[in-house]
Amino acid sequence: MLSKKIQAAMAGSSAIRAMFVEGQEMAAKVGKENVYDFSLGNPATPAPVTFNETVKEILDQTDPLVIHGYMNNSGYEDVRSIIAENLNARFGTDFESKNIVMTVGAAGGLNVIFKTILDPEDEVVVFAPYFGEYKSYAANFDAPIVEVKPDYDTFLPDLDDFAAKLTAKTRAVIINNPNNPTGVVYDENTIKALAAILEKKQQEFGTDIYLISDEPYRELVYDGAEVPFLTKYYHNTLVGYSFSKSLSLPGERIGYLAVPDTVSDSAELLEGLGVATRTLGFVNAPSLMQKAVARCIDECTNISFYDKNRRDLYEGLTKLGFTCIRPQGAFYLWMKSPVADETEFVQAGKNYHIIMVKGSAFGCGGYVRLAYCVSHDTVVRSLDAFARLAEEYGLS
Repeated sequence: MLSKKIQAAMAGSSAIRAMFVEGQEMAAKVGKENVYDFSLGNPATPAPVTFNETVKEILDQTDPLVIHGYMNNSGYEDVRSIIAENLNARFGTDFESKNIVMTVGAAGGLNVIFKTILDPEDEVVVFAPYFGEYKSYAANFDAPIVEVKPDYDTFLPDLDDFAAKLTAKTRAVIINNPNNPTGVVYDENTIKALAAILEKKQQEFGTDIYLISDEPYRELVYDGAEVPFLTKYYHNTLVGYSFSKSLSLPGERIGYLAVPDTVSDSAELLEGLGVATRTLGFVNAPSLMQKAVARCIDECTNISFYDKNRRDLYEGLTKLGFTCIRPQGAFYLWMKSPVADETEFVQAGKNYHIIMVKGSAFGCGGYVRLAYCVSHDTVVRSLDAFARLAEEYGLS
């Protein structure tokens, strides 16, 4: 008999993965070239050539007993120093190696944070629409998710609703910037307003409220958009990063946490993160990948590839009459369903071999998400299918 917790997780299994599987099944029937699968945020650009070369060099030049062995649960000291120095140079921070914890991707990092700071019934606040797995991660530690509604014109947070949703039980607030699924970048004014509300509520409740900045798309920004580094604005900020998107390494599961000294009880918190890394069964982040990303810290994937897809998909869809939020970052486009029930719209899209993910999977019904991390050819050819879908709904 399965545990009640895993049964609940299975019942709410990822809608994104479900659509991805459905897309593969459709491709097997009609041919992959005839399916326009915008379901999964799987990078469409290869890792930089220098990354693969670096991995080979490390394997050739390093004692195998070292490169494949254990290390401190928080990661290699030299790798953490390199990351700290890189952040300091880019964002004017003052991190040292002790402030960095290497993680098994951003997802592993979030679970490590939750293991360290959450007790059952503590609340985790999220800004809708949000990455649906946040709910699963919080549920691992018996913590409920509290959703804050967006401003539907900008898809920035509704700050009045945010202030109203914070309680004495609030332990963490997650901000995903740039945002998955909207592609919106939370600007400095928004961050300052959020920070001011958090400071006021901490004083009001006499508690620590952690702001968790989930940043796997930090490097993927367009049109000169800037992503604020949140430790500058709120002292109880924890930063989680992944190299899955910036270096196109989703399967390698490598990322880090950055914890500034300004965080309450930072030394104890950092020790707790190391212990959580071990007791959750990660033990440590992948050893080879730690060394490789440290050597490629200034490398980045081909952002112009995603930018071209972004522009052509957004312009193509809006010309057809669809209402879309213009993405400023990440590789997702957020589109309004022409009918209130976006599930119906998603189903209709399948008739034209278009695979979209319903907005309710992100806590925001009435919209769909399109992951444009696909070939440019797929974007271009999909527009004919979208034209037929638009015609069905009287948009074009």
